[in-house]
Amino acid sequence: MTEPELMTPALEYCFELQVDVAPPRRIGRGEGGQLHFTPITGGRLVSPRTEGTVLPGGGDWWIDHGVTTQLDARYLVEIDGHVVDVVNRGYWRANAAAIERFESGEAPREEDLYYRTAFVFQTDADDLRWLAESQFIGYARPEDDQVVIRVFRVV
Repeated sequence: MTEPELMTPALEYCFELQVDVAPPRRIGRGEGGQLHFTPITGGRLVSPRTEGTVLPGGGDWWIDHGVTTQLDARYLVEIDGHVVDVVNRGYWRANAAAIERFESGEAPREEDLYYRTAFVFQTDADDLRWLAESQFIGYARPEDDQVVIRVFRVV
C-alpha cells in the first residue's frame, strides 16, 4: 500500500487585532491554577482588506499553570457596521530571555514567547461569512496596555 500524499498546512495573513486591555484582576484558585481576568476596553482591527473596532466589554479569563498560561478570551468586533463574536483560546509561555526582559521592564521579543491562539468567529453578515467558515490562528505579543494579535487563516 502506498502512503497517501499529505497536505502541509498553509497560512494566509488576514488582519491584526490591537486589543486594548485594563490591568488584570486576580480571581483566585481555579481549576488547576490561579484564575485571572483581563478586561478588554476597546481596540482596532487593521488590514489591507478591512478595518474594524474591538468593542469594549469583553475579556480574557486566564489560568496560570506555572510557566504556561491557558487563555480563554471572548469579545466583540465591529466590521463595516456588523458585529462579530470572537472566541479566542490559546497558550502563553515565555523562555528565559523573555522573562529577563519582563523583569528589567523591557518588552519581550515575539520569538521569545509562545503566545498562540485559535479563533472561532460568529456572524451572519454575508460579506463576513469567510470569518465564520474558516479556522484561524493568532500570533500574539504584549504591548503597552494592549495585546496585539496577527491573525492567519488556515488554508
